[in-house]
Amino acid sequence: MQFLSQLQIGQRAIISAIEAEESLFHRLSALGFRVGKPLRIIRRANFNGPLHVRLGTTDVILRSAEASRIQISALSI
Repeated sequence: MQFLSQLQIGQRAIISAIEAEESLFHRLSALGFRVGKPLRIIRRANFNGPLHVRLGTTDVILRSAEASRIQISALSI
């Protein structure tokens, strides 16, 4: 099992599950995080800071704590 927070810059993945309480699940869903959706890590902040994630044509900045709730299936570059 791999989580979004573990991806490195430039890696691509597909969301396989979102394991979060209902309010966070709805917020992530509203931002475009849905099962089966491909994404890519653009940037990572230092010291376990936020991640810059690209979902299609949408860019989202996501805290590491929230990214650790999103299970992914990594794709080759």
